[in-house]
Amino acid sequence: MPTITLFTTQRQQAFASSITGNEIAKWANNTTSSQAIALEVEGKGLFDLSRLWHEDMRCCVVYRQEPKGLEVLRHDLAHVLAQAVKELFPQTKVGIGPVIEDGFYYDFLPQTPFSQEDLQAIEDRMHHIVDRNDTIQREEWDREKALHFFHDQKELFKKEIIEALSPQTTISCYRQGNFTDLCRGPHAPSTKILGHAFKLTHFSAAYWRGDAKNPSLQRIYGTGWAHEKDLKNHLWHLEERKKRDHRRLGKEMKLFHFQEEAPGHTFWHPRGWAVYQTLVDFMRTHTKNAGYDEVRTPQLIHKKLWEASGHWEKFRHCMFTCDVEGQSHALKPMNCPGHVQIFQQGIRSYKDLPLRFFEFCSLFRHESSGSLMGLMRVQCLAQDDGHIFCMPHQVSQETKDFCEFLKKIYAVMGFEEFAIRFADRPPLRAGDDATWDVAEESLKQGAKDAGLSYTHHPGEGAFYGPKLEFVLKDAVGRQWQCGTLQVDFIMPQRLKAFYTGEDGKRHHPVMLHRAVLGSFERFLGMLIEHHGGRLPLWLAPVQVVVASVTQEAEAHGKKILHLLEKAGVRAIGDWRNEKITYKIRQLTLEKVGMIWVVGQKEALDNTVAVRLKNQQKTLEVLDAIDRVQKTIDKRLSCFDL
Repeated sequence: MPTITLFTTQRQQAFASSITGNEIAKWANNTTSSQAIALEVEGKGLFDLSRLWHEDMRCCVVYRQEPKGLEVLRHDLAHVLAQAVKELFPQTKVGIGPVIEDGFYYDFLPQTPFSQEDLQAIEDRMHHIVDRNDTIQREEWDREKALHFFHDQKELFKKEIIEALSPQTTISCYRQGNFTDLCRGPHAPSTKILGHAFKLTHFSAAYWRGDAKNPSLQRIYGTGWAHEKDLKNHLWHLEERKKRDHRRLGKEMKLFHFQEEAPGHTFWHPRGWAVYQTLVDFMRTHTKNAGYDEVRTPQLIHKKLWEASGHWEKFRHCMFTCDVEGQSHALKPMNCPGHVQIFQQGIRSYKDLPLRFFEFCSLFRHESSGSLMGLMRVQCLAQDDGHIFCMPHQVSQETKDFCEFLKKIYAVMGFEEFAIRFADRPPLRAGDDATWDVAEESLKQGAKDAGLSYTHHPGEGAFYGPKLEFVLKDAVGRQWQCGTLQVDFIMPQRLKAFYTGEDGKRHHPVMLHRAVLGSFERFLGMLIEHHGGRLPLWLAPVQVVVASVTQEAEAHGKKILHLLEKAGVRAIGDWRNEKITYKIRQLTLEKVGMIWVVGQKEALDNTVAVRLKNQQKTLEVLDAIDRVQKTIDKRLSCFDL
């Protein structure tokens, strides 16, 4: 006689005999039991609703619209995708089909590659399978039975997975209609509950198990939601993301390009480099004002320093190395070991601390070609990288100061709100628990003192110390982890960095790794997409275009252009013999900051017609220049007409 307790409501009831998850769902809430997709048992995880329970337990019903329910739903849809492919293309071999953010995918080895028309046919068959209401049944087999089944089915990838398991392993499979898949589960009771709020989105190539030595498969991606409105909203966001793709906008705005001769390295055009340098100059000024000293360390360093810091062992596969007179060297992927070398020069006293260094030079990271993606993932990057050397009791105040500094920077960038993740000690870590206690409490207290709240992510800290991660959300709902503050009490020890304490003894400093923007390249890519290319006026690659209506007005326009350039405004002139409507349309596509129109009337009156989006206002030339200059100096997003 099992006693069931719902840990969400604390309702409890004893049942006369064993009970299934479906029956628990009806008892819990009969009006919504049709939306139930799984059962969560405290301490054990998620289970099929069809599973029979005999013992006392605490549990809750998982519904399809909840985050955990959506994961089950999307996993089910991956199986339905595989079922649809096998029904339409029986000779296709199936790989694996996990859940990913907002959706799912499944890998296949078809006889001939799937086409776009095939994608639509597969999606149509998925809708048919949902309407067919195939029962989804779990079966448990021994290893030999599973091997024989998938061998007979000629499913070589499933067979390979099973062969890697222990002979004593009990294997779970799920059968729906005429399709059986290898899976741990859980799954919904039938395909009907999945509904029709799903869409197959695109293909990609993928190696089996991510190894280039294995067969190349075709991966089909899809997205799945509990309700049609959620699907429509997600598809709108996907379309909006395509429009905002920084690679396309970067080309249209004449900012940068990439080419195969230098994978992962950016070719910055004059306009793009102007934006880049504006961002760097802004961060340099504010970082210096926050009490940091700028330094410069070598980019090519002997491997013995990387061995001493621990990077050679843990990061060697991501480093560009070369031989110099028979000695191994590496281009630096990060600045921290170099900053420790500067700290070590001379005898440091506790009176010198905290000591803050920053450096913006290029770093090099050997990313795989398949992971490169525009500015978001490059092999050559620069960071607003800084390191603070301090005493343990100073960590909390330095954390508070950094958080307040970061808040100001993000506000200028247009991000008044951001999320903070606090990641504490991982299972495998260096240092003793007492040191971790101090480091973790200092980070938390510093964030609280800065008036910031955080979410706890247990076990996700670095092996050398806890960290705060600062996450921005862009205009289309994507999250970007940009800033970070990491406590490191290991590297100063490994590299033998000391200061003389008030007690006259030598002590290792605590090292704080910090960044606000992270990679300048990635942050600019994010900003371009967030603003859809229309960057705030102070950052815009072209802040003002002076466009003439007639040739007679060209001289007046050039006079204005000269005054703008003298005032430090990034401005260009458009004197082409084209209609002004054509010029405005083209310049709008290039996402220039503002368009100033000059015709015969403006030339006679010494004025300019300032055009901003769909507004236009005539201003005296010096007034207009003064106002745009103040807008840029104050780093405001736009000019106020």
